[in-house]
Amino acid sequence: MPGVFQQIQSGKVWDFHGGIHPPARKSQTNQKPIAVLPLPDRLYIPLRQHIGVAGQLIVRVGDRVLKGQALTNADNSMAVPVHAPTSGTVLSIEPHTSPHPSALPELTLVLAPDGLDEWRQREPLNFANCDKMALLNRIQDSGIAGMGGAGFPTHLKTGVVQPVDYLIINAVECEPYITADDLLMQEAATTIVKGIDILCHLLNPKAVLIGIEDDKPIAKAAMQAACSQREHYYVRAVPTKYPSGGEKQLIQLLTNKEVPNGRRPVDIGIVMQNVGTAFAIAQAVLDDHPLISRIVTVAGDTLTQPQNVLALLGTPVSAVLDACGFAPQRQQRVIMGGPMMGFTLPDLSVPIVKTTNCILAPTAEELPAATEEMDCIRCSACADACPASLLPQQLLWYSKAKDSDKLKQYNLADCIECGACAYVCPSEIPLVQYYRVAKADIREQQRETLKAEQAKARFEARNARLEQEKQQRLERNQQLAAARQQQQQQSGGNTAVAEALARIKAKQAQAETPAADAGEANKAQILAERELKKQQAREYQQQKAQAEAKPGNTDNQQDNVPAAAGDSKAAAVAAALARAKAKKAQQHTAAAPQPAGTTPDSDSSATTETTVTPDADPRKAAIAAAIARAKAKQQLTENATADSSGNSTDSEQPAPATAAAEPVTDTSADPRKAAIAAAIARAKARKQADSENS
Repeated sequence: MPGVFQQIQSGKVWDFHGGIHPPARKSQTNQKPIAVLPLPDRLYIPLRQHIGVAGQLIVRVGDRVLKGQALTNADNSMAVPVHAPTSGTVLSIEPHTSPHPSALPELTLVLAPDGLDEWRQREPLNFANCDKMALLNRIQDSGIAGMGGAGFPTHLKTGVVQPVDYLIINAVECEPYITADDLLMQEAATTIVKGIDILCHLLNPKAVLIGIEDDKPIAKAAMQAACSQREHYYVRAVPTKYPSGGEKQLIQLLTNKEVPNGRRPVDIGIVMQNVGTAFAIAQAVLDDHPLISRIVTVAGDTLTQPQNVLALLGTPVSAVLDACGFAPQRQQRVIMGGPMMGFTLPDLSVPIVKTTNCILAPTAEELPAATEEMDCIRCSACADACPASLLPQQLLWYSKAKDSDKLKQYNLADCIECGACAYVCPSEIPLVQYYRVAKADIREQQRETLKAEQAKARFEARNARLEQEKQQRLERNQQLAAARQQQQQQSGGNTAVAEALARIKAKQAQAETPAADAGEANKAQILAERELKKQQAREYQQQKAQAEAKPGNTDNQQDNVPAAAGDSKAAAVAAALARAKAKKAQQHTAAAPQPAGTTPDSDSSATTETTVTPDADPRKAAIAAAIARAKAKQQLTENATADSSGNSTDSEQPAPATAAAEPVTDTSADPRKAAIAAAIARAKARKQADSENS
């Protein structure tokens, strides 16, 4: 039995499971040449147009850029840059509606064309004299990503190190309406073959297989003519069946090999590239022409001129439709992509990107909208049509139940989202939408799991680092302690330790001394005030007892009340005058200090006043003054008792001279002391009045 390569050489083509045969509807555009769109007023260029991450922005608002100039820099292996499709000025860099089923806004550069279409300087390469790394860098710097599927970076696919048996060029446009690759092969077959030559220089495959559907005879003839001078380039016509353009399905058609679950085609020695990608590689290497435009099929019964157009990347869909004579209907739908795998656009400002191959503007009769979903009748039509040999019914149940384990068990990841199951479903169940949501949930769970594992690894690494640092500190401290002990033994004493302890004790004693002085002063002041209050209470009790024990006529007592009141007022006035004179004398003494132990007034030498120098502590002076006042009050009380016991009957007897013994204090310094002094003066006045009345 001949081997697989002999069968391939003989032209044998195999088949794959499932598939459907929807109406092709390609006659609207496959007979017309490619048209070139005029420059739009604005170009909306998303910074990420492929699977991977966006490059780093290298231009600013207000910059003028040239055609082909890089707008972002590929600083990551999963990043490819975007370029200016024409010369113009950067108006803004802001979020804009993305060409994605979610329609979420993405960071987009808005470019205003200047109409000059001025190119940057270009440097073509001769790939025969270049090494592989230079070619891979040129492919990445030109911003080339897969143009027939999800947009995987091309330099990663072509930079594999595994040996490659077959390079497959996918020229199968199995989805209805789309004819972009068909027209590209008809008009640029020679350039496509040059791009295949560059891929062969990088991959060195045993054979090149170019798969074209059998309903494209013109494209097949053009490719056969371009490959006639190349050995081991085989153009093969495959049956027209959807989705024969899928990666795994086309591999099975051309080589009878199946890609294992969870593996890549390169793992079985196969690399696949789209025919549009090969054309872009040739332009990038041979002409230094980055990926700034692509062919887009514009079709639908609402268009007066459906055709394939060469559109600059960033061109709004509205400009593309207007160039083809768009006449919208009520509740008009516009679809980006084909009718099987495309999605409805939220608005017409969405731009053309690297993966856009078709824009559909159908009527409601031409492409009816989905009807209301009904219950599954378990007809198994979806399983018969599935090209990946999956069980769509079970996947639907587990998608609704969000059972990720069962979805993995039933190989949800192998679903290519071709929509064949939903196409044949009699219950109008949007199966593909359920699968997309389930895949997104699984990806989110995987990201969360990965984050948790990374956080756990960081936590464990941190704990290990802290433990290691702790052990290192312990070892270091032990070494230092041993070194100090050895040094002390050598020096013969603990002199340094004793000196350190002495210094600490001295600092503590120095800090405690002011606090002790302040505490003693506060304690003395409190005791003085307490003694003063006790003395006042004793005086009050004594006066009350004298008033109760005093005999006499009630009328005389009533007559004497006004006189006593007047005398008390006079005594209070006299006491106030005495305090003012004392304060004035003290201020005069402060201005001209005298020797210690002398008094400013010779008349007061017999009193118990204590003169305090201004240099003394004010707190101690206040305490001494309070003690002096207490002693004076005590002496005054004793004199009054002696006078009352001496049977004196003269009511006109003058007041005792002890009133002049009032201590001179500075009451302006403390309001409390002034109040106490005033109270003492009033008590003295009342006592003098009582003694006179008696």
